[in-house]
Amino acid sequence: MRKNLITFKKPKSPISEAYRMLRTNLNYIDIEKDDRVIVITSANMAEGKTSTLCNLAITIADAGKKVLLIDCDLRKPKVHRYFSLKNEEGIVNAVVEGVFVESIMSEIEEVPNLKIITSGPVPPNPSEILSSDSMINLISKLKLEYDVILLDAPPACSVTDAAQLSNIADGVILVVASGSTNVGSAKLAKKLLEKVGANIIGVVLTKVEKTKVGSYFYYNQDYYGDSKKKKKVKNNLQPTS
Repeated sequence: MRKNLITFKKPKSPISEAYRMLRTNLNYIDIEKDDRVIVITSANMAEGKTSTLCNLAITIADAGKKVLLIDCDLRKPKVHRYFSLKNEEGIVNAVVEGVFVESIMSEIEEVPNLKIITSGPVPPNPSEILSSDSMINLISKLKLEYDVILLDAPPACSVTDAAQLSNIADGVILVVASGSTNVGSAKLAKKLLEKVGANIIGVVLTKVEKTKVGSYFYYNQDYYGDSKKKKKVKNNLQPTS
């Protein structure tokens, strides 16, 4: 697996703890626990949505939940790269050709509760595939078998795919990159999603500079540090101004 799957490579790091906090927050959202499908998208490209998706999937699976991750970015799929998987067949084949979905699922040996469906070949009509009755019926079937289904969607400001997927999801998480995402783009993404009735359940801020996180980051860096010489950390956490 790729090094930026930090929840697998460095499970005790502060960033991994941040993903666990995100997982905890999702548990308190008012959607059915046994009927949970979440779309993860961003306003624009290169904001960290796929990295967020993959690390969140690992974190939820580590908590004992049955997780299915589906790469629904049928334009520039990347999930297979994060987990070093082949991408010869995927969700496109299941929806368009009726390929038996279990035959295209990949199990991750290091994360027993996680299964992945890659995108498959890039089609000429991604939006039509994602909004088709076959896709809707497939997700409805899979909802009965998994505790959480995470869908990776293309950027909301670029194409309509994320909006299409939001119609079959219980919630949408919008990923925003600190220091690079234009405020107008973030607002537009929110507007486009809400226009189709999407349930935006949260925003994840990525690429935050360590110096801007405040004392909490450095407190956790000591607490979860992997140095050979363990530090004794006093309980002196103070709120940041």
